[in-house]
Amino acid sequence: MTGIARGGSEASIKDVARKARVSIASVSRVMNGHDNVGEETRARVLAAVHSLHYVPHSGARSLITQRTNVVGVLLPDLHGEFFSEIIRGIDAVARLRRLQLLLSSTHGDAAELAVAIRTMRGRVDGLLVMSPHADAALLDKNLPSALPIVLINTPLKDTRHSTLTIDSYHGARAMVSHLIARGHRRIAHVAGPGLNSDALERLRGYRDEMARSLPRVAPQVLPGDFSEKSGYLAGRHLAAQHDRPDAVFAANDVIAVGCVVAFREAGLRVPSDIAVAGFDDIPLASLVSPALTTVRVQIAELGRSALEQLLLSIESPARTRPVSRALVPEVVVRESCGAEQAPKRRSHRRAERSP
Repeated sequence: MTGIARGGSEASIKDVARKARVSIASVSRVMNGHDNVGEETRARVLAAVHSLHYVPHSGARSLITQRTNVVGVLLPDLHGEFFSEIIRGIDAVARLRRLQLLLSSTHGDAAELAVAIRTMRGRVDGLLVMSPHADAALLDKNLPSALPIVLINTPLKDTRHSTLTIDSYHGARAMVSHLIARGHRRIAHVAGPGLNSDALERLRGYRDEMARSLPRVAPQVLPGDFSEKSGYLAGRHLAAQHDRPDAVFAANDVIAVGCVVAFREAGLRVPSDIAVAGFDDIPLASLVSPALTTVRVQIAELGRSALEQLLLSIESPARTRPVSRALVPEVVVRESCGAEQAPKRRSHRRAERSP
């Protein structure tokens, strides 16, 4: 009974090789789509596979190909629409390429990031990392040098790895310039977390544009942490001021929504009494009332592009050069800053350079 799995068990690659009268290596080459196999050999192997109802074992396949077909994703948090959109973009590519995702949150902690990276070693073909703590020393200490990695919105300037970032600085300047063009002069900014690179870049953009366009107006910055609660508290503080600002530019859309709630509770109308603008253009931004003027970041595209770049490094490491891409956001005008109607959506531009 040569070539038949014994005892009713599932057929193995050895069974296929015996039935097809070829080596196990030839079977593996056929099953993995290599073209260095003769047509007669390929036909015999496929006939044996069909006859034996052979299904390749994922563990055995990984030993042959040295691939796990798993990609690791490390994010600072999993809560909120921003991260769900990032994951949605990554997942779209993973499903198309029949890959599995191993997802972990580091909670913005460097020690947790190091543990998560070490845990994924040997289990993934490559890593997507978004973290304010991913410095060169941490990566060198915890990552095998040959493991492909793509950094997402991470401040590390490292020409060894591809990096995809959001140009938060110019996005913030564009929003402040838009508010000024609409006649607003006293513009407050509710900032994001103090250690977050995006928050710092948006704050820098706000300050620089205020200094350039309104040099005689003192900027007003309130603390925040990218949460609706911090926006709500900042909004209550601003609403109680005798000389409150004309407009508020929030470091993200969630903060902006919190501000709108606080203003409404205080009896202020948005935008008649005070204009509000955010950053990111999460799905909720166009659904709240009034619809939120914001800086659009193609969040899902960021995730898609990151995984596509990582797969290039996994599949052709010797021929793939690290790249640095900056997604250039754009102002989306809606009712919360006084627009009569929202304009049509424009295409998203992307700047790219190779280190």
